[in-house]
Amino acid sequence: MTPRRAVHGVLLLDKPVGMTSNQALQVVKRLFNARKAGHTGSLDPLASGLLPLCFGEATKVSAFLLDADKQYTVACKLGIRTTTADAEGEVLETCQVPALTHARIEQVFEQFHGRITQIPPMYSALKHQGQRLYDLAREGIEVPREPRPITIHSLELIAYSQDSLEFKVRCSKGTYIRTLVEDLAHALGSCGHVSVLRRLTVGPYDSMQRLEELQQRAETGYLALDSLLLPVDSAVAHWPQVNLGMDAVWYFLRGQAVMAPGAPTAGWLRTYGDGRFLGLAEVLPDGRVTPRRLMNPD
Repeated sequence: MTPRRAVHGVLLLDKPVGMTSNQALQVVKRLFNARKAGHTGSLDPLASGLLPLCFGEATKVSAFLLDADKQYTVACKLGIRTTTADAEGEVLETCQVPALTHARIEQVFEQFHGRITQIPPMYSALKHQGQRLYDLAREGIEVPREPRPITIHSLELIAYSQDSLEFKVRCSKGTYIRTLVEDLAHALGSCGHVSVLRRLTVGPYDSMQRLEELQQRAETGYLALDSLLLPVDSAVAHWPQVNLGMDAVWYFLRGQAVMAPGAPTAGWLRTYGDGRFLGLAEVLPDGRVTPRRLMNPD
């Protein structure tokens, strides 16, 4: 058996419809023959689009991509409510759809701009007393869920017909698009579910590679695949950067806080020294910079 490779970096996968995020991860991990990899925020099998995969040391920054804003294009079918709030669920009810106008839709969209609350759907990975909500939902059990704050940065109508909407949304972490669609449909005086969902951006990333292209490149060798990897620090490229001197690097890499001239007074940082990315750090109240995630590539 070929030994697994030490692979480090971020791959921007265009997850196809019909695969779970974990299935897509495992396929790509095998193509790279990588030792360690993880994904950053699940996409439902119904959904397609950007799924950042973190290899090796990049798994240390994956949590920050989970917390990042995301953008989607969404198609909503009005007049039908389903168990899962998407096209894969069973029909629960049918509803009348009032006559729609561009002005009326924009009026409803305006109600959802900014900071709002959402009640998470039963078909979600959240837990109740140690059990996943989707497991309870499959048993026909519904439990109370607390509303959660989210932020809708923008809602842009693309097209509409008498029984459908297509729009683009940019939102904060924790936003359930299926719930947003149900709430929008309700505000329009009907019911609805997600018929098509595609993720366009995650944090700083807005491009992606199709699985078919990865498979073709894999036939020519690892070099062709590795050339698609983005550096680990690309995930936090918007953070402030500090460069450490040789002595400071020595102490920093051994877990000690150091002085970093030019560092901001608070917050998280990218640290560099000795010609490389050292890791993520945080500014202490006394102004020193302390390591939080050190990079240790093989």
